[in-house]
Amino acid sequence: MFQAEQQEKKILLDVQGLKKYYPIKSPLGKLGGIKNYVKAVNDVSFQLYEGETYGLVGESGCGKSTTGKTLMRLTDPTEGTAIYRNQDIFQQKGKGLKKMREEIQMVFQDPYSSLNPRKRIGNTLEEPLIIHSIGDKKDHTNKVMDIMGKVGLQADHYYRYPHEFSGGQRQRIGLARALIANPKLVICDEPVSALDVSIQSQIINLMQEIQAEYQLTYLFIAHDISVVRHISDRIGVMYLGRMMEEATTDELFANPLHPYTKALLSSVPIPNPKRKREKIQLKGELPSPLDPPTGCVFHTRCPFAMDRCKQDVPTKLQVNDKHVVACHLYD
Repeated sequence: MFQAEQQEKKILLDVQGLKKYYPIKSPLGKLGGIKNYVKAVNDVSFQLYEGETYGLVGESGCGKSTTGKTLMRLTDPTEGTAIYRNQDIFQQKGKGLKKMREEIQMVFQDPYSSLNPRKRIGNTLEEPLIIHSIGDKKDHTNKVMDIMGKVGLQADHYYRYPHEFSGGQRQRIGLARALIANPKLVICDEPVSALDVSIQSQIINLMQEIQAEYQLTYLFIAHDISVVRHISDRIGVMYLGRMMEEATTDELFANPLHPYTKALLSSVPIPNPKRKREKIQLKGELPSPLDPPTGCVFHTRCPFAMDRCKQDVPTKLQVNDKHVVACHLYD
């Protein structure tokens, strides 16, 4: 636990040892068997506290979105546990999984492809109420109109189709669909990456207002660390399927420890021409998750790599009550 006030909060979700490997089958099919595995998520652990926003950042291909989709059971894990209110998400089936999905909702990255182009928005928003048997048909329209108003949509939008909306409006629809079932946890997978900067600000502010009103917990997945800084209470930094560093937002930006985190922060532009920041250039290319490096997966690009980095996987080290890092430099 990172802060004294965090110790008083209840853990809503406890993820331990999460792995997701995708099999690569031989061209010979069943005769050739499985040729290799894409190790999209490789032994990731973190905790979410009630009412907080946990930011998950890293460059494209590091496993952020796969982590979110696995927690939603849109894809099954290879290994690991995810304890939500004393129940393992990965062990749920049938009615148990359906009930859990009522309390854990997701906002998807693409605000257009996540909506059914053949359904009016009103019908799209009513669908979660029908699936989870929330209220009766008379209540559905009122609930939809209410949540549309909460996210800044107008009453006449009820009858429109997805192609009649802008990107920002579609993302508001996606947020409304996630909220209408009254969830406790919302997994946000790059919810603003496809939007203009001005629209990003509107959606982020809206999410914060709704979080305060509904007492929501967010898992906020993004590659833009500036956006994550604005909305998150704590941040986890991922690289090639592994968690490199975890800290409160203020602590991470004031005192980044892992070389990869330092490189990420150095790439963020400063809106002041008089201030300069030393940019850390990472050497080499991002390794393939088909064949990740041995030891620390970052050692092939790390300017401080040692011999032991090539052999030993670093364990998480508690630097202080706000900060955890997986790096041999701090052993």
